[in-house]
Amino acid sequence: MAENNKTIFRPDYAPHPGELLEEQLETLKISAREFSRRCGRSPKLITEILSGKAALEPETALQFERVLDIEANIWLRMEAEYRLSLARKEDMTRLSADIQWAKSFPLIELKRRGAIESPESDTDAVRKLLQFFGLASAAACREHFSTLSLSYRHSPTYRTEENALFAWLRLGELEAAKFPAKEYDRNAFLRALSTIRSLTTSTVDEFIPRMTNLCADAGVAFIVLRPLNGLALSGISRWLTPRKALIQQTVRHMADDHFWFTFFHEAAHILLHSRKSVFVDGHKIATSNPVEEQEANKWAASYLVPPAALQEFISRNVFTLQSVRKFAKEIGIAPGIVVGQLQKREVIPYSNLNQLKQKFQWMTD
Repeated sequence: MAENNKTIFRPDYAPHPGELLEEQLETLKISAREFSRRCGRSPKLITEILSGKAALEPETALQFERVLDIEANIWLRMEAEYRLSLARKEDMTRLSADIQWAKSFPLIELKRRGAIESPESDTDAVRKLLQFFGLASAAACREHFSTLSLSYRHSPTYRTEENALFAWLRLGELEAAKFPAKEYDRNAFLRALSTIRSLTTSTVDEFIPRMTNLCADAGVAFIVLRPLNGLALSGISRWLTPRKALIQQTVRHMADDHFWFTFFHEAAHILLHSRKSVFVDGHKIATSNPVEEQEANKWAASYLVPPAALQEFISRNVFTLQSVRKFAKEIGIAPGIVVGQLQKREVIPYSNLNQLKQKFQWMTD
């Protein structure tokens, strides 16, 4: 995570208390052996403190305070800063082993979005990536990623890079954290979906804020987040906590029929399926549950366009701009959604009636 553009000073060198002690002994013309006698400590301990090998404990700091008239907190602060600097050096050595791992993530895009600050080095890029994920090590990241039960819809054409997906999921988590923490209410969510269906004929500027508020009131965060490079998916649904769900969409296809079907497909997963899985609408990277995907597809299609009404319309065998517009108005849905279902059922070719689909421009650069 970006650190709000604040500069953090981390000096490369921190003196250990032994350096200050050596200066004091030289000034006072006291030998290390004599000083150990005055403190009531062994000469070996004082020698090791002088060399930085032994840590300076609070009891010893109090003894130094009485003998040298330098407050114990100064000695202890020097000790803590010195040990921390050693730990940072060791940590940077460990992080350097994960440079190639970090480079497999879209670091440039994450920096451009303000998710991470510009790394000072390859090793610093590892550190900043770990801060972004809120995890302490690459091993912890791998373990965390392995615990995500991912369920994918199959797309034979595109490939999603898994690390781009994990980064995009994290961006969604951070964005969702900004939403008021309301508990999920299934009945409230069903009521919200009914209202949201009526918004399909509205403009983007109208329906996005209303969808966001309606979902939030039911305990579901709804987020539209531009995809990262290497991400070929339309949306996901997941449970951030047992009482807070998330629907996260990319609007990759830029058409209203795809947007609305994706949203209601993910809503179906929240309503019908396990709270332990992350349902990803995109390329099949892991083993999916075809039954759950089919259930979500069927629920979304039926919720948007009642099957009986659609079948009756299809039986008329008249598929013109006027007839589709009239039918869509009768069932209170955007005509582009009707076109999408007719194409999916192969009632009409994919090249027909696309002028009825609303094309979104608000996500373009």
